[in-house]
Amino acid sequence: MIKMLNKSANAIRSFFRSESGLGTLEVILIIAVVIIIALLFKDWIIELIERLMGKADDQADQIFS
Repeated sequence: MIKMLNKSANAIRSFFRSESGLGTLEVILIIAVVIIIALLFKDWIIELIERLMGKADDQADQIFS
C-alpha cells in the first residue's frame, strides 16, 4: 500500500515538473481569440481610449494653467 502511494506521489510530482504543457497550437489559438475579440470591440476600445485621453488632457490643462 505504501509502495503504491509512493509511486502515485512520484507520478504526480513528475507531472507537475514537466514543462511540455504549452504547445504552439495553444499559443496560436490564444492569440487568434485575442485578435478576434479586439476586432469585435474595436470601436468601443477606440472610443474608450479617446475619452480617457480627453480627460487626461483636460486634467493636464488644469494643472499647467
